[in-house]
Amino acid sequence: MRDNGPVTSATRQPDIPAAAAPPRLIATDLDGTLLRDDKSVSPRTVAALAAAEEAGIEVFFVTGRPARWMDVVSDHVHGHGLAICGNGAAVVDLHGGPGSHRFVKVRALARENALDAVRLLRDAAPGTVYAVEQTYGFNQEPDYPKLHMEMPDALAPAEELLAGGAQGAAEPVLKILAYHPTMDPDAFLAVARLALGDRANVTRSSPSALLEISGPGVSKASTLALCCAERGISPREVVAFGDMPNDVEMLTWAGRSYAMGNAHPDVIAAASGRTVANNEDGVAVVIERMLAERVG
Repeated sequence: MRDNGPVTSATRQPDIPAAAAPPRLIATDLDGTLLRDDKSVSPRTVAALAAAEEAGIEVFFVTGRPARWMDVVSDHVHGHGLAICGNGAAVVDLHGGPGSHRFVKVRALARENALDAVRLLRDAAPGTVYAVEQTYGFNQEPDYPKLHMEMPDALAPAEELLAGGAQGAAEPVLKILAYHPTMDPDAFLAVARLALGDRANVTRSSPSALLEISGPGVSKASTLALCCAERGISPREVVAFGDMPNDVEMLTWAGRSYAMGNAHPDVIAAASGRTVANNEDGVAVVIERMLAERVG
């Protein structure tokens, strides 16, 4: 989930790794990866996804976005329709269309873990402010900046938002968002991971110092692995695409993986191949070559 523009704008031809196995599933991030910077899906990318599905390859959107922000791809569901949202915190069926998404699986962040994370990170990085992402609701502290596409349902200190008697207390917490106004984004991530340890999974997908904190062991990779195991699909049969640190585990897990031309350095190091930037339809470029290899 990104709040503004790309990290870099590198342009290059894709590096295509040797095939690990005939692909059965494509797992692609959205912002900075499948989507162009204007949040559109290009006609070339739409055609490539449809061609992959026609060839029998399942497509999963795997994103940090909440389910209610999936309208950006709702017109491109085609035969598939399952998306992994919230960095692995939820599996969502998109077939119902905007506003009618059905939660298939929820991997919640326990409120006690969330409260521990808030306390520990406030101590480690004074000035941190928080928002709370739930299955349907979004709440934030008064000083949390306007980074997102919506107005919060409630404004209060994070400790109150996460309390047992708070508004929406019966609704699962998918993740908390932690923002620091002055820290370097990668330094903030390192500080948070050290401070929180195994109490939560911490990552980031924004160019700003905005962290996404999920339940222990919850990531794009771990939820994708669960979904693939249910389908009898091995990591070797998965092709993954991403651009930011929240994609690293998924790219490492998949048999074939591609960092976008605009990717964070950690993503480039984790992926087995590299394609061109999101604005140059880097996902489509790889899918087209992959399908051509199958025909050849």
